[in-house]
Amino acid sequence: MSDREDAASSRFRCSVGERACFEAGIKMATIYHQFVGTPFCDRNVADLEDTIAECIRVQPYVLDAKVRIRRGAGGKEDQYSYTSLTGDMIDAVVTISLDGTVVTAEMRYDEELQYPLMYISDVKKA
Repeated sequence: MSDREDAASSRFRCSVGERACFEAGIKMATIYHQFVGTPFCDRNVADLEDTIAECIRVQPYVLDAKVRIRRGAGGKEDQYSYTSLTGDMIDAVVTISLDGTVVTAEMRYDEELQYPLMYISDVKKA
């Protein structure tokens, strides 16, 4: 561990698993609160998915990030038409690795709840 990581770790008063879940929550919140409202259309939706995933991958402890935006949400294809990204369009999976704990967090629109739910789907020791 680096001196910087030791200093950061010393501030947490929780287990490694709890911290890994906390880190996953930060990444999910970044996807939602940083990117909802971003304009896009069908021709650039794949670029937006890649951009969001890459922005998450540069953050600490991220093993992987995958983002999928519901296709067909971009509307018409002319110079005046675009859609703004909303939470119900996003499917995301982020995998965090921290000191031997691997956490998977997901964001999906839950039809039953009618809500873009963020949740921890897996926690395991590496």
